[in-house]
Amino acid sequence: MTLNPTSPEPQEPVKYRRVMLKISGEALMGDQGYGLHPPTVARIADEVKSVHELGVEICMVIGGGNIFRGLQGSAQGMERATADYMGMLATVMNALAMQSSLEALGLHCRVISAIRMDEVAEPYIRRRAVRHLEKKRVCIFAAGTGNPYFTTDTAATLRANEMACEAIFKGTKVDGVYDRDPVRFPDAKRFDDVTYDEVLARRLNVMDASAIALARDNNLPIIVFSLDEPGGFRGILAGRGTYTKVHG
Repeated sequence: MTLNPTSPEPQEPVKYRRVMLKISGEALMGDQGYGLHPPTVARIADEVKSVHELGVEICMVIGGGNIFRGLQGSAQGMERATADYMGMLATVMNALAMQSSLEALGLHCRVISAIRMDEVAEPYIRRRAVRHLEKKRVCIFAAGTGNPYFTTDTAATLRANEMACEAIFKGTKVDGVYDRDPVRFPDAKRFDDVTYDEVLARRLNVMDASAIALARDNNLPIIVFSLDEPGGFRGILAGRGTYTKVHG
């Protein structure tokens, strides 16, 4: 039998066909103490592209902590709502940086903001966003939920439910959920899987309580993995790698 040399390579089977990738703003800093590190942004974009090539539809939410944190601003005397709005603007900056890196790799990408700023991002319209995903465009949801007092964890869980994502992938600096900080405590125990209620009861550092409760109420699994592991995102979707699954 003669193979067609122009035929696409067979894709790896994947468990999830539409996912939300949630990463912190700090993940974009690299080894810097503040701001954006373009090579790190490019590396994460390459990870996203490798998963996109499997045929997976991808949403993203990126925090803003590398630029501004609303809680820190509030703690220093700033009005909480104002500080949170400033944090939302920081997430838009990160989303635009990621969009630029993804487009440099040839991916079609849309930044969709919960706060209207039509010159730089689309307004959030659920049906339009779903259509972008169906057309295999990467959707980056920015500006949180558009409301103060809600974190980007909650925004990621909300958008994942609205987009009918099959799982949330939470990229961190460690390879899963531990019973305590594995950096400070070498004997910390990693969980292969853990329930939503256990995360809440033991106050495990996965997402804030509102996000966990929203995921639990809609039976949306959360996969916690290391974003620093090359190929980790793709590997987990193909059934390999180390991670923790938070589920019911």
